[in-house]
Amino acid sequence: MLKQASSLLLIDFLKVFAALLIILHHLSSYGQIAEDAYLVLPQIMTWLFEYGRYAVQIFLVMAGYLAAQSLSRYADKKFSANALLKIILNRYLRLFAPYAAALIFTIVCAYIARFWVNDEFVGESETLSQFLAHLFFIQGILGLDSISAGAWYIAIDWQLYAVLAILLISFSSYQAVIWFISIVAVASLLFFNRSGEYEAYFIYFIGAYGLGVLAYLSKSFQSQGVNRFAKISLVLIGLVIVISSFQQIWLRNYLAWCVAIILVFWGNAPYPAGTQDNPLFKAISWGSKRSYCAFLIHFAFILLANTLYIALSLNEYESGLLAMTFMLGVLVCSVSAANYLYRWIEVPSVKLKI
Repeated sequence: MLKQASSLLLIDFLKVFAALLIILHHLSSYGQIAEDAYLVLPQIMTWLFEYGRYAVQIFLVMAGYLAAQSLSRYADKKFSANALLKIILNRYLRLFAPYAAALIFTIVCAYIARFWVNDEFVGESETLSQFLAHLFFIQGILGLDSISAGAWYIAIDWQLYAVLAILLISFSSYQAVIWFISIVAVASLLFFNRSGEYEAYFIYFIGAYGLGVLAYLSKSFQSQGVNRFAKISLVLIGLVIVISSFQQIWLRNYLAWCVAIILVFWGNAPYPAGTQDNPLFKAISWGSKRSYCAFLIHFAFILLANTLYIALSLNEYESGLLAMTFMLGVLVCSVSAANYLYRWIEVPSVKLKI
């Protein structure tokens, strides 16, 4: 039923770009370093603070696209509740190991930071129940403070994957799945995504995620009927987004839809032939594999950088250039640590399967 997938250039590029953008957004949002860097580049820092968070929309659409790619291979298999549960639990295990390692490292960094940094983003000392809630991805549902800036996304990703697995494996008709996803996506984009009351639940984010699912089904699923129906759904959702803008413009909805359309056209495009040794493409491929780990680990280095910045009394100089140097250091350390987290934790943890 499925077309053969190959290395995906656009997906890899978007992973690297979105991960870098969210790191820069957090660098512009937390601590004395962010405040001092604003003195040198006020417009850029303001833009990163206001719009850098939109990288989440890119993550969500790509996650839906890749989840549909992964789960569609079960399209012809007979429904089994045990098999469905195994798929959902294996997804949890796939996310768990690097996530847990990054959480522990962040807790250690936050403990050190509290000796020097008196800032809300450092948070109170973590409790055992808070840590366990994070390990089971229910901290948001329980209303607990997040240990790390990106922890909430991992919980939501697992919720979304579980819901999509239930839909794609339980429904006998993919046309019915497209109907359901389209209706729920529109409800999310126009209602649930506009209220912070639902931020801890999949319904808040399934609009962008569903667009990624439809983008995959509209081209890469080898059934013309499914392709055509998914394309029609994407177009209709785009029209709904435009019409709803007469009441209020939501840029993140436009961004999610545009990313989905880009994936329809170029989502399954491989790397150009003969570019295996091209430094740029090699860097994109390398960074893509480590983007998840970079996303997980970078907040710990923001904590450490602000701690060092204040412990050495460098904040007294109010030097924007010095602050930007520390920001660059956070980027370098995050990428370097992500490499080791990927090699030592994420790759070996692939063997953790039921």
